[in-house]
Amino acid sequence: MTITTTKNLSKQGQTDRDGHIRSSQKQVMDRLSADPEKAVVTLAMSGTVDDGLACHVTQGKHRAIMDMGAAMGGEARGPSPGFFARAGIVGCVAIATRMAAAREGLVFRSVHVDLEMESDDLALFGLGGGNAGPLETRITLRIDTEEPDDVVSDLVNRVLEMDPWFLALRDPQKVSVAWQRRSV
Repeated sequence: MTITTTKNLSKQGQTDRDGHIRSSQKQVMDRLSADPEKAVVTLAMSGTVDDGLACHVTQGKHRAIMDMGAAMGGEARGPSPGFFARAGIVGCVAIATRMAAAREGLVFRSVHVDLEMESDDLALFGLGGGNAGPLETRITLRIDTEEPDDVVSDLVNRVLEMDPWFLALRDPQKVSVAWQRRSV
């Protein structure tokens, strides 16, 4: 972990934003603690590929398009699915770290996350006998703060132990798959 010291925001602006983040999270934590059964949620997303390789995905009011590049037969009408998977990890780690710092009254002016992921593209086609899953993932956080290194390290370690997308990458989970024939 690298800690930088660049000053990005005024202290008052940082304090106001952190206070809002802290109070918003406290409200959610109080509500969920009062009724823990409401803390277990199921999120549903759907996606459709019709013509070509572009996949149109929807979750509630949010929509995105994924596609493969021309080399894979797509038209690059959007980032690849792998982009969104990596973006989910980067965004989740960065946001969770910033949220936890604000909640604990630590001044983190910014949190920057770099992710490098190695994979075997030959395995993507079922060739070569390798695994198509990530072979190695490296995550680096750069935190703009004046907090002591041991405090920052402790917070980051605690955040990673409760960060959903970091844990989804790191830990095995139960996954079930079903398919249905669709008649037109």
